[in-house]
Amino acid sequence: MALNYNKVIIAGNLTKDPELRYLPSGTAVANMRLATTRRYRGKTGDMVDEVCFVDVQVFGRQAETSGEYLRRGSNILVEGRLRLNEWETDQGKRSKVVVVGERIQFISPKEDTGSPAGPAKETVEEPVEYKTPDVSDVKLEPEEDDFPF
Repeated sequence: MALNYNKVIIAGNLTKDPELRYLPSGTAVANMRLATTRRYRGKTGDMVDEVCFVDVQVFGRQAETSGEYLRRGSNILVEGRLRLNEWETDQGKRSKVVVVGERIQFISPKEDTGSPAGPAKETVEEPVEYKTPDVSDVKLEPEEDDFPF
């Protein structure tokens, strides 16, 4: 049995403002570039920063919101999937892996840089109260009738 699973969760800072455009169908598309840094201790004992740049594509309302509120330097978390884009050029066949963002969370707003769109705003979700279930009458040991064999 083959198992296929394509899920990505990545957090980092935008390297430039999102590029918002619209498809002929009217669907919004935002292209962004995310930089994420891994810090580790090198062989000499010095701290080393390893930066990875990732292209992210978002569609629909999330693309419009990203174009409106995100700016270069914005810290975001993206949940999505990987997609391989392929195209032909004069030099031959080219390809690139991008993250298709299915959910974006604005971690921290970018400070006001005087851009026409104004400062980026942080999305705030209403806190959810979780009620602890009453487990006083839960059976911890299965009875013989609970086994299917």
